[in-house]
Order: sequence, then C-alpha cells, then structure tokens
Amino acid sequence: MFKPLLFAFAVSGSLAICRAAESPARPDDKAREKAPEKNSTESDKEKSKSSEPKEKLVESKHSITINGQKIDYTAKAGTILLRDNEDKPTAAIFYIAYTKDGVEDSAKRPITFSFNGGPGSSSVWMHMGLLGPRRVVLEEDGSPLPPPYRTVDNQYSLLDETDLVFIDPVSTGFSRAVKPADASKFHGVEGDLRSVAEFIRLYTTRNTRWASPKFIIGESYGTTRAAGLSGELRERHRMNVNGIMLVSTVLNFETISFSRGNDLPYVLYLPSYATTAWYHKKLPADLQKLPVAEVAARAQSFAEEDYNNALLQGASLPSGKRKKIVKELARFTGLSEEYVDRADLRVPLARFAEELLRAEGRVIGRFDSRYKGYVRDRVNDTMEYDPSGEAVYGTFTATFNDYVRRELKYESDLPYEILTGNVQPWNWGEQNRYLNVAETLAESLTRNPFLKVHVSSGYFDMATPWFATHYTFGHLGIDPTLAKNITLDDYTAGHMMYLNLADLKKQKADLARFIRSASGQ
Repeated sequence: MFKPLLFAFAVSGSLAICRAAESPARPDDKAREKAPEKNSTESDKEKSKSSEPKEKLVESKHSITINGQKIDYTAKAGTILLRDNEDKPTAAIFYIAYTKDGVEDSAKRPITFSFNGGPGSSSVWMHMGLLGPRRVVLEEDGSPLPPPYRTVDNQYSLLDETDLVFIDPVSTGFSRAVKPADASKFHGVEGDLRSVAEFIRLYTTRNTRWASPKFIIGESYGTTRAAGLSGELRERHRMNVNGIMLVSTVLNFETISFSRGNDLPYVLYLPSYATTAWYHKKLPADLQKLPVAEVAARAQSFAEEDYNNALLQGASLPSGKRKKIVKELARFTGLSEEYVDRADLRVPLARFAEELLRAEGRVIGRFDSRYKGYVRDRVNDTMEYDPSGEAVYGTFTATFNDYVRRELKYESDLPYEILTGNVQPWNWGEQNRYLNVAETLAESLTRNPFLKVHVSSGYFDMATPWFATHYTFGHLGIDPTLAKNITLDDYTAGHMMYLNLADLKKQKADLARFIRSASGQ
C-alpha cells in the first residue's frame, strides 16, 4: 500500500521542481508557500497531548528451567494509559508481562491475566508466590524467614504453560489515576471492572493476542473481579475467555459477612474452625487422630444438618436440643461449652481467632489459621491483628522492590503499593444487600458453555473459607450439564496456599492440567 503513495510523492515533487525552474521566483512566493495556520482547537489538542503522562516500557531477556525444559522469555514492565470517551488519559496501569520467546504461532500459546484482591492489593502475591518465574523464599510450610529476604527461580511457575500478565489496578502497585482527585472513580466494583477490562482489551489488541487462548486468574477479591470480568469482557468487548481460575474465592459476600440477622457465615465457617482447632491440637482425642480432610468432612456434615437447623430455630430451639448443639459445637471448635453457650451458638471469626489460644496468649491468623502470634491484651475479645499477614507483608514488599529494579530494570520513585487503604471507601454499588457476582459467573457459563472454571481453596483459609466457596458453587443455579465445566480443588494451607511448598507443587499441577484442557490441548 505504501509504494504507490511514495511513487506519487516522487512524481509530484519532480513536477514542482520543473515548474520552479521554468518560472522565476516572485517576492510573494514564500508567503504563499507558508502552511496554513492551525486553528486554536488543534493547538489546544497538541498542547494537551504534550502535557500528558507518557507510557513507560522496559524490556529484558531471561531464561528459566521448568520440568527440565529451558525456557527463554521476555519480561516487559511498564504502563498503559487508559483514556475516556474524549481520548483524554484517565489512569496509568502498571503491569509486568512474561512471554515465551520463539513462539511461532501465538494462536496456540495461552495467555493469562493475573491480579490479586483487597480491594487495594497489588498483583505481587501470586506473581512472586505462585505463577511468576521468580518466587519469594520461605520455610517449606510457608513460615517466614528473617531478613534479608531473597528470591529464587520458581521451578513451579506456569510460564511453561502460558504467557503471564500481572495487572495492578488503579492506586495499587505503581498504577495511578492521572488526576489524583479522580482516583475514586476507579475505587468501586463497576469502575474497577471497567478499567481492568479496558486494560485487558488494550494489551490483547496491541500484542495481537485476540486469537490466543485467554485465561484470567484472581485471588481473594480478585476472584470477585474475575467473575465480574467474565461478564464485563463478554458484554462490553465481546471477548470470551477459555478459563477462569479462582484462588481463595468470594463471589457472594453474604457467605462471609458476620452481621446480625445473617446466620449463614456461622454455618459456613464451622468446618474451617474445626480444621484450625485440629491443627493447633485443640480437638478431643477421637477427632484429633483423624486426617484433616476427615475432620473437615465431619464438621461439614454437622454444620449442614444439626447446627444449621438449630440456628434456623433461633429462640424456639428446645433446651434439650440446645445443650446437644452446645456440646457438639464445642467439640468441633476446641472452645469451651460455657463460651459457646454465652455466645448464643454464634462465634464470629474475630472472636474465635482470639479465643482458641487465649490460654497461651496467642492469636491465630485470618489469611492462614496455621499461623499464630503474640498478643498484648490477653482479655481482648477480638483479634488485635493478623499474624499470617504480618508474616509475609515485609517479605514480599522487600523482594519485589528489589526484583523490579535490579532484574527487570524498571525504575520509579513512586511507592509500590503492595496493599493499600487508599482505595477506601470502596463503592460496592449495592443498597441494602450483599454483593453477589456469582450470578454474573453463572450467566457467563450459561451464555458461553465452553467457559471452564477452576477453584482453589485452603482448609486453613479464614478470610474466604472453603465451605463457603463450595456452598456458592452449589447454588449457582446453572444447567446440571454445565457442572462438568467447574473443578474444585482443596489444599492443606490457607488463603495463599501456595506459600506451603507441598501445595505449591500440587497447585502447579492442577492449574497446568486445567489450562491444557481448557485450551483444547
């Protein structure tokens, strides 16, 4: 297409030279040859463009060996500008992408978009703990090590199966709104979905990946975002994805919201209370000797039947039945019968976390109840802090900040917001009801019957308990034949189950199998 244009330019240029030679120049020729002055609108646009923030991009080359296979890959760290309907920039989204080198046909190479949750979390956790080519070094069971912290090649990375793009939503990581005053527009369910979906569209378009098998993986609130994106991408951009991977899931917030009048969380948290009490050796001998999966199964059976029925009866529960429920509830939670009775059979997470090891002066973790930490107030009735969070915040912050500059060569004086409260107050967009994006996922499964979903849950996750996840997927209300599209896998750690090396190995195998299947490989 360009050759004819170049040829035409050459011909017209020659004619102009010939005519100039035939006719002597006149004094006013230069004035006539001046380009027309630009109108004020064009000038304003140019000035506006020149004052815009610029997109940044740094590329580097690396290699890693996974399953005995050497993989050469390109890492890109940079920003993509989002724009409004008037083509004005609204936000700069920071991302890190890893793409395998030497791929001849990108249509056969899957690509996975990853983010964490919060709201307010960067993508660092799955990036440096599960999926990426480098991971943070911890003890094998996920316990923290003292500083200085370090990273190693992640031989369990998914880079052998899929290209990876890690996205930091606005106000997390290095991502920022162009105008700080406008940041709140992105701090809500709908604004967040629109901005992340637009980033995925832009990245897919610029990197010619529309033909590639596409996956989304989210953790915690990131699972809420992932389910929402299944609808946002399909409806707004007509983009269907092959698969969605949900790690530590919450789609229906009624399942985890301890509030007056909502007894559902008490039922759904009970199996996690039981596995936690088992881990800390607080169960009676007959339960303590069982494998954790069996303890979970028995607690689930009690929760679904006798306990659920007792809560349903409320104040009309007969005294004799109440005593039996108190006794069983104490058996499965490791708490005293007296405490369970005073709590009216309802022990919210914050109180359970503080009460289980009160005699030892310890509090258990919310993200991972295997962790325990010291307390200062031994008569407090709610958890002072989350020791499982404190165990990893500093480790991941230090290692990422070193890695992004030293190895990826990306430099910025902005603080990398690992987990920030700057997104609060979050606009949940719901009035007098709980946010529930399970309906969005169910609609996506119905309209796109090729969509596959993988769900990872941890027995010791007290932020998004595994039974609540199973409950949600058991109530999607989809055609029974679509149930085969959903895979649920449970692990023997917490919210970030991959911090436990045994679970990291298992999760890598599970996710790799899922990606191959959903890609038609």
